Amino acid sequence: MGGAVSAGEDNDELIDNLKEAQYIRTELVEQAFRAIDRADYYLDDFKDNAYKDLAWKHGNFHLSAPCIYSEVMEALDLQPGLSFLNLGSGTGYLSSMVGLILGPFGVNHGVELHSDVTEYAKQKLDFFIRTSDSFDKFEFCEPSFVTGNCLEISPDSTQYDRVYCGAGVQKEHEDFMKSLLKVGGILVMPLEEKLTKITRTGPAAWETKKILAVSFAPLIPIRADSGKSRLVHLPPITVRSLQDLARIAIRGTIKRIIHQETMSKNGNGLKNPPRFKRRRVRRRRMETIVFLDKEVFASRISNRSDDNNNCEEIEEDRREEEEKGIPELKPDPPVNFLREKVLSLPLPDPLKYYLLYYREK
Repeated sequence: MGGAVSAGEDNDELIDNLKEAQYIRTELVEQAFRAIDRADYYLDDFKDNAYKDLAWKHGNFHLSAPCIYSEVMEALDLQPGLSFLNLGSGTGYLSSMVGLILGPFGVNHGVELHSDVTEYAKQKLDFFIRTSDSFDKFEFCEPSFVTGNCLEISPDSTQYDRVYCGAGVQKEHEDFMKSLLKVGGILVMPLEEKLTKITRTGPAAWETKKILAVSFAPLIPIRADSGKSRLVHLPPITVRSLQDLARIAIRGTIKRIIHQETMSKNGNGLKNPPRFKRRRVRRRRMETIVFLDKEVFASRISNRSDDNNNCEEIEEDRREEEEKGIPELKPDPPVNFLREKVLSLPLPDPLKYYLLYYREK
């Protein structure tokens, strides 16, 4: 599944393509996609394919196509502080992006069928926390992963604000999936070959919206092993310690100070930034397939700006010619201002490193 947008040379270019094709439509989702490099979740021998809009599978490891994850993230309508359950959490790529939006007071749980994939997801999560500057740019809701069949989740488990299932759901399991959702919550799952968004509007009231046609491997049925309980117990929802809350508050205060200093230094951002050479993005007509019940219609998406495309391209060509005479400036390497500010504080080293979550430089 995938291939809806052009491949990118890196993660940012892939996101540019997803935005241009209207798969990514909101700033929160865009920031999350840019903050986590998709290639980091691939096995080393397969990283060359990371920025293609294609699903990837090797053994038990699997990643959906970027266009699918984009539609899922947009449909979930994520907000800080919500609870999220990822059924078929895989490598943890989606759960980590969701965690950047949920923030420190959200809940982020995942259930994965294969134990080797669960361990891989934990390793990737640890690598992200230790090494990525994005961890310091966001307040992160760290995912917790458990191994088991999501169809065997314990009946006494809590309900969630947002639920996503990454495997094809048969009609017979639809009610079970709905039972995991709080009133007012949103469930996104592949149901009968359609990526479907279900909103729980009341104790027994639902709104259903079909998003797009998809092809997912089906859920693995429950194995009938007599006498052996395989109930999946989800991670407990814990209350943060006062020490942890203090760390979150201190880091938030430092970030606000850094933002105020940056705004003051840059004159509220009104100064002209250095001119860097950027990739040109052409607007182009897109062919689409529209699925309606059992009928299939091919149509062209109309765009009010199409008539102006030729004029705009001529103007872009003119600007490119002008810019050839301007020396190209290379962007400065990224600076982790939060880390620099914490290390400069008159505090004991152990406290500084605690504030930095003992992260590597």
